[in-house]
Amino acid sequence: MPTFLLEIGTEELPADFARLALPQLEQLVRRDLAEARLSHGAIQCTGTPRRLALLVDNLAAAADDLEEERKGPPAAQAFRDGSPTQAAIGFARRCGIEPEALEVRETPKGPFVFARVLERGRSASDLLAEVIPAWIASLQGRRFMRWGEGEARFSRPVRWLVALLDAAVIPVRLGGSDPLVEAGRLSRGHRLQAGDVSIASADGYAATLAAAGVQVDRAARASAIHRAVSEASAALQAEPDLPESLAEELTDLVEAPLLIEGSVDEHYLALPAEVLSTVMRAHQRYVPLYRRDAASDPLALDARASLLPRFLCIGNGLPESVDTVRRGNERVLKARLADAEFFVRADRAVASIDRRDQLARVTFAEGLGSLRDRVERLEWCTDVLLEQLQLSVDTASHARRAAHLCKHDLVSQMVGEFPELQGVMGGKYLLAEGEPRPVALAVLEHYFPRGAGDALPASEAGAVVAVAERLELLLSIYAKGERPSGSSDPYALRRAGNGLLQILWDRGWHLDLIALLERSTAHWSALLPAFQVDAAALAAELGEFLRQRLVSLLEEQGLDADLVQAVAGDSVPLARVLRDPADARQRADLLVELRASGQLAAVQAVVTRAARLAEKGDLDPSVLSDAGVVDAALFEKPSEAGMLAVLRQLEPIATGVGTARYATLARGLSDGADALAAFFDGEQSVMVMAEDPAVRRNRLNLLALLRNQASVLADFSRITG
Repeated sequence: MPTFLLEIGTEELPADFARLALPQLEQLVRRDLAEARLSHGAIQCTGTPRRLALLVDNLAAAADDLEEERKGPPAAQAFRDGSPTQAAIGFARRCGIEPEALEVRETPKGPFVFARVLERGRSASDLLAEVIPAWIASLQGRRFMRWGEGEARFSRPVRWLVALLDAAVIPVRLGGSDPLVEAGRLSRGHRLQAGDVSIASADGYAATLAAAGVQVDRAARASAIHRAVSEASAALQAEPDLPESLAEELTDLVEAPLLIEGSVDEHYLALPAEVLSTVMRAHQRYVPLYRRDAASDPLALDARASLLPRFLCIGNGLPESVDTVRRGNERVLKARLADAEFFVRADRAVASIDRRDQLARVTFAEGLGSLRDRVERLEWCTDVLLEQLQLSVDTASHARRAAHLCKHDLVSQMVGEFPELQGVMGGKYLLAEGEPRPVALAVLEHYFPRGAGDALPASEAGAVVAVAERLELLLSIYAKGERPSGSSDPYALRRAGNGLLQILWDRGWHLDLIALLERSTAHWSALLPAFQVDAAALAAELGEFLRQRLVSLLEEQGLDADLVQAVAGDSVPLARVLRDPADARQRADLLVELRASGQLAAVQAVVTRAARLAEKGDLDPSVLSDAGVVDAALFEKPSEAGMLAVLRQLEPIATGVGTARYATLARGLSDGADALAAFFDGEQSVMVMAEDPAVRRNRLNLLALLRNQASVLADFSRITG
């Protein structure tokens, strides 16, 4: 069976377009080939900066025939005196057959007319000629454009089209293009090596382009880049700084990867390593080289101990042009680093405390004042956190100083040019000015985590300021009336909520978020009167937001959804979740352990049987003691006393403090299985719903107490098995 090739040739595409468009193209192709009944083998979507390509192996030469039966009008309406009526004639015409070919059959609703329709499969060439323009028009991406006087839209102008079924050209015309693009067999090779390239047959596509200097297989190109960088780094005894995002971008920037090694004037190693690596990676798409086994100091002001005066880059030129490209890259990098050197020198001429004052000239958000106003709110949050956390005097002092100075570098020239270095430069400048290292480190770390999978603050002072920063952001933006919705979250509030909880879990801090939110929203209400903040409503809304973040984080970390809901779902009182988020996390982890060891089912069986009947009573869920709610004088069977004995053993555990009690509570609930079985079954069992209202209430309270004590660990009704 033939091989199908489609190549969409364009001007230079944005680096991320192929990564976004190729999965779309594959999905469209699979869908349309299935709908057209064209069987096929493997589908490969690939691309270079100047083309998107599709190869389909073993494509059927024609679609399969389709035979189907269609039901028409009732026979009484279709025929009169043996002759077809207009209803029958119209139905036959729609089915493409003569009225005489209609059949009458009995159905449960009486006799109806049926038609047997045979749809002959069309040739693959005809079908593809129809769907190819639709595939191209359906691809989505950022910043699409029109060109010439045509109406066609694409990421960049489409300049040629190759559509082959084996060696035969598929007649395709791309409507709305200017000049008009029609499919042929002419592709284009490397822009510096070859012009038009004739593709004789679809199965020879990759080899033909390789001979013209183009490595069309995107995966092979990525592998070649990784291999070249790895080998060159090993030869220099260096570690390449090649994040996956940069590797992806490099793959989509070149058609024939060419490794080039360049040098950095050692004079510039006096700059911070982060400055050099940011200039190289983010601005020039070079690969910085770190010294192997070099000690890493995030506050170091120079790169001599960490970076080699070398870099790697991936060119798209020809081997004979390596020296020219290297010199050009070194010249551009030198100019960039000279700018960075000027920015650092200018920044260091201004004291950080003076830059803090300059924050007053920068608006944070409408209605929320300046960046300095934000810092002052952040300092208030830091003070309140320190009251609750009761950390050492030194840690508190360092955290307060860091909060005071944490945003000063936002008005520095260096961060103005390289925003990704905020916090990094702030910490380095402070250390250079003589601030204590813990203060400088906290300024650096208060941005951590910057996103999913990022490092958390390593110091206590940094963690305090990081929590305060996220708390201030949530309070201020929510007070302003803005909320994350769907995919829209311009202030990254979800990320802020996630980071706040992750830091608390990582530090093991037992922080009462309910009390914190109540106090903070009252302060914000007085601080921002123009927003007319309802403090209680805002605290409740932020509490629910943080509950959702906690649930989302636990599920993202692989915990079973039913266990997460049992610990932090909507059925669990908000206070039970947020009075201590670290406690909620530990209870969730315990449930995971109990399920893995097979012990959870036994505990669940005890609790759910009691809880189902307890719902018929009215005991408050917060009651954990039998005092005043269970009267032993009303017992009629020993099994009731046995239940009470279990509850009295569990009470001090349920009302205790500390996380160690949860495992003990789970064991106690499991051990209570026999007492509960005796209560429900056997010779000493009781009728819970007794006729005597006092006895009935007494027995329901026994069961409700068991449910309530178990709920200290989790809402077992949410656990599915």
